[in-house]
Parts: sequence; structure tokens; C-alpha cells
Amino acid sequence: MSKQSENFWQDLPKPFFILAPMEDVTDVVFRHVISEAGRPDVFFTEFTNTESFCHPEGIYSVRGRLTYTEDEQPLVAHIWGNKPEMFKEMSIGMKEMGFKGVDLNMGCPVANVASRGKGSGLINHPETAAEIIQAAKAGGLPVSVKTRLGYTDVNEWREWLTHVLKQDIANLTIHLRTRKEMSKVPAHWDLIPEIKQLRDEIAPNTLLTINGDIPDRKVGLELAEKYGIDGVMIGRGVFTNPFAFSEDPRERSVEEYLNLLLLQLELYEKYAEETQRPYNHLHRFFKIYVRGFSGAAELRNSLMQTKSVEEARSMVEAVLASEVI
Repeated sequence: MSKQSENFWQDLPKPFFILAPMEDVTDVVFRHVISEAGRPDVFFTEFTNTESFCHPEGIYSVRGRLTYTEDEQPLVAHIWGNKPEMFKEMSIGMKEMGFKGVDLNMGCPVANVASRGKGSGLINHPETAAEIIQAAKAGGLPVSVKTRLGYTDVNEWREWLTHVLKQDIANLTIHLRTRKEMSKVPAHWDLIPEIKQLRDEIAPNTLLTINGDIPDRKVGLELAEKYGIDGVMIGRGVFTNPFAFSEDPRERSVEEYLNLLLLQLELYEKYAEETQRPYNHLHRFFKIYVRGFSGAAELRNSLMQTKSVEEARSMVEAVLASEVI
């Protein structure tokens, strides 16, 4: 890491917690909602395509994915593709835009991504993966990688992770499943001790972060204490519990959940010009907040029919003002 400039990863608490990059989810709006509910130590952007960013007009198509506010720092740009020269150019751009790091996607399992040698497809193209990692260092930001245990078989993990760990990266996040497994089987927590031993032998200065089936800070702390890993990444857990990163494990009230929804509606309006997302993009989030009280299902169904923030806000405020909850 000697050629890198500031490496914020080295200043994080142990264990540190990261909100996983999630497509169409972890934009500037949702990151602020999670920050209000319980802030992680590190935020990643949504998946941002290197080829789109490097295209003369592509920056406009990815602008919303890279929109952030300074209070979100340290913020890492999570980028994907398969052309090293594009990673080089984009890493320089990310430095100029003020990001604190770049994270390389080598784990996305989506068929039309992986089949083209991108995302988890890079597991089958290790030399290209190595070229990409080295190219991404051009911007001077710490480079990290998010990947899986293998493409088809769990037993691929040792050869693949050995290869990645030899590339001198700041942090390695491992989703403890293969590309083939998607999220259909339990994460292979049982492999953590061997993976950590491999990291200790090959790249003791590279931080090790685990991801997969971790619902909240409490479980993350237990895993960190048990296995001695450096970081914990939580993704889908926030759909069940948006307070997943909070240091206060208490049961949350219906009002607290609904107030988070109101915050998301407010922030959607605030950043609408930058994110350029249609209103129905919000529909996927309603189930996170609307539950646990008589009439929750009806409210969810009604919210799914709304066509504007004003309409949704009035419904939620009416429930908050009632004696139903």
C-alpha cells in the first residue's frame, strides 16, 4: 500500500461495520436513512459501471449513483467492469470527486454480468482481475475488493483468494457463498478460520471483512470476537431491520419505523434532481418500515398504489396521528 495516499481503512475501529453496496438501494437517500437509524463505519455507493463513467456522456448516466454528501465519509466508490484501463481512468476520477477509496466488484452473480467476465465472472479470469486491481491504484486511493468464495464450487476459495490477497489491497470483503449459490444456501461461516489463516500468511496488512447472513451489529460483534476478523458487512439485513448497525439493540417502536419512512420520502424529494429516479422506485422500501401494527398490511398495499410523495406522506402521517399504533 506504499503508493497509496491516505488509507482511511487503517484508522477504523475494530471490528468496523460496512453497509453493503446494493443495486438500486444504497444511493445517497437510503444511506442517509440508515445513518439516521444507526450509522455504519463505512458506506459504499451503489454499483457504478466503469465503462459508463468513462464514456463521454456516461458520467450523466451514473451521476446519481455517485452523488454523496460530505457527512457520509468515509465513502467508497463501488465500481465494476472488466477493462483495466477503465478502472484506471475511473479511479483517478473518484479521487478528484472526493471519495476515500475504490472498491472493485468481483462478486456480482447476475447472469448477464458474470457471463461477460464482469463481477463474479472475474473469478474465472484471475489475470484480468489482477490487472484491474493494479490499474485501480492509479488514483492514489486505497483499493479494496468485494468477491465470493468461488464461481461454481466452494473449494475454489483457496486458489482464488490467494490470488486476490497477493495483489496488495487495503481490504478484502468476502461474501461467504459462491456465484452459483447466489443467496440460496446459508453462508459458509465455517470457512472463516481457514480464510483468516490464509490472509495472515499471505497479506497480514490486508483487512478481512465478512459478509453473508449477518443480520445486525450484535451478531457481527459475536463473529468478530469468535473469528478475529477485522470488519463486518451487512446487506439484506437492513431490509429486515434498518436499525441493524445501531449500538442500541432495543426493540423499535412503530413510530420510529414510520418516521424513517417519512425521512426517506423527504430525502427522495431533496435529491430527486441528482438521482433521477421515478417515484415508484420507492415502492420496494415500504415493506421495511410498515409492519408490526394492526392495519400494517392495508397501509402497505395502499402505499404501493401511490404515485407521489405527497400522497404517501399524508397516509403515513394519518397513521401516526391515529390511535391505531
